[in-house]
Amino acid sequence: MFTKSLVAAGASLLAAVSSVSAADSAASFSYGTPNPTRAGVVATSTNGPTNPDSPKLGTAINQTSVARLLSVNSIDDWCTFASPNGESIADVEGEVVAYCTQARNNARVIPDGTLTAVHFITTPLYVQVMALGDFTKIGLQAGDEGGELDPHGATGLGNPVGGNVTSNISGSDVFYEEWMNYVAYNEICIRICIAGTSIAPTALECQHTLDEMGCEWVMPGSYTDNVFESCDADAAWPPGLFSVDGSTSTFQQYYSSVYTDGNGGKHTFVNGSPDQSTPAAAYSKPSSSSCTTISTISNGIASLVSGSSSSSSSSSSASSSMSTSTSKAAGAASSGSSAAASATASAGSAASSSTSGASGLAVGALAASVAGLIAAAAML
Repeated sequence: MFTKSLVAAGASLLAAVSSVSAADSAASFSYGTPNPTRAGVVATSTNGPTNPDSPKLGTAINQTSVARLLSVNSIDDWCTFASPNGESIADVEGEVVAYCTQARNNARVIPDGTLTAVHFITTPLYVQVMALGDFTKIGLQAGDEGGELDPHGATGLGNPVGGNVTSNISGSDVFYEEWMNYVAYNEICIRICIAGTSIAPTALECQHTLDEMGCEWVMPGSYTDNVFESCDADAAWPPGLFSVDGSTSTFQQYYSSVYTDGNGGKHTFVNGSPDQSTPAAAYSKPSSSSCTTISTISNGIASLVSGSSSSSSSSSSASSSMSTSTSKAAGAASSGSSAAASATASAGSAASSSTSGASGLAVGALAASVAGLIAAAAML
């Protein structure tokens, strides 16, 4: 969401964690007891005017649709936002539209041959999709490192405006409050927070101010190409939180922007300091279990011509492996330069806080983290 205002793309944490990399052996995140009815879980915002009143399967295929309702239900039933008319994501974050693997929600459909890998995970705090493929087939420009979509945006109306998300992972369709969707020409990830705790409120686990860091940094998991699998998994540490020597450090992305106040005055806002190095990766990659694999996912639609509209008569099903394969660029799904999301240390900020703790993640540390992140976001 900082795409248009970013002057510097570096990001960092305390020097003490500059060498931290994602590791299965990192301490697991102790988040408490998930509560699906806690404040901040179920959406209170209004459903967008271009969306159906509720998620629906079997809606008409319309590749010029402006519907903005995503559903994330399973490996072969999920949606993402993408460009409406082939624009750079950075230029249309407020106007992106929904594309789904099945004909649903009056949205556009992802044509067969687009996806080369999909990893779907269910955790106690969120559901998450990590997908690789050729997303120029759904409106992204070749080489576009993309951007980050979320329910907030610079105006508070969301990116996109009128965008909403649902999941039926609980057994029924629920509109959820907090989510984040990173999109690039070759990689897409989306997380919907389905439960929260006092230690891990949804606004923290679906933290939306790290748009320069990319999918694998913000939403760690498996990004292996040519694999289609569904797994249960542990919940990851919230994006940007690191545990180092018994203390919790909070990462904030370094950026500088110019904003206009109500009287027309111009002001510069700087988040962090550019004198520290960037941590190489997310703190940990959660373990997964109970994985099932299929050869691919398809909806029976090999190609869709922009501007076409027809009734839907096909559903998603497992079929033979796709032959299309697109390599994944490092740091895809960042809204600025790919260097900002690279795994090498670079100049960035040290806007972080440190809180003592013998083990795990203390409630007080997380409360301070949430307050700091909300304050930073409010400045946009």
